[in-house]
Amino acid sequence: MTGPTASSPRTTDPDCLFCKIVDGRIPATIVREDEATVAFRDLEPQAPTHVLVIPRHHTPNVAGLVQEQPADAVALLEAVAEVAEQEGLAERGYRTVFNTGAEAHQTVFHAHVHVLGGRAMTWPPG
Repeated sequence: MTGPTASSPRTTDPDCLFCKIVDGRIPATIVREDEATVAFRDLEPQAPTHVLVIPRHHTPNVAGLVQEQPADAVALLEAVAEVAEQEGLAERGYRTVFNTGAEAHQTVFHAHVHVLGGRAMTWPPG
């Protein structure tokens, strides 16, 4: 793992599950990482391919990430595109989901995006 981006001193929450993954204290199947982001397989996949992409910097949700660390938000989206390509989803299509807040069913309050693919998606979701 490398250090924080130049735009952000890396902050962590000692109780955050995703911060523990970033720090290597909890194992995960990491499929991609760089100085700003980590991508790993979801433990309860909702599609044949289900990867979570997170910033290394702790912030509770994507809205906060955009406000606090816009460069990290851009890095997150770039990582999503790279994960989709790497996982073979880019040509067929994939879904990205940001759950923000309890009513949206956000269960880990560390900004993250779900990358889902490998099957036809239905609408409306959930």
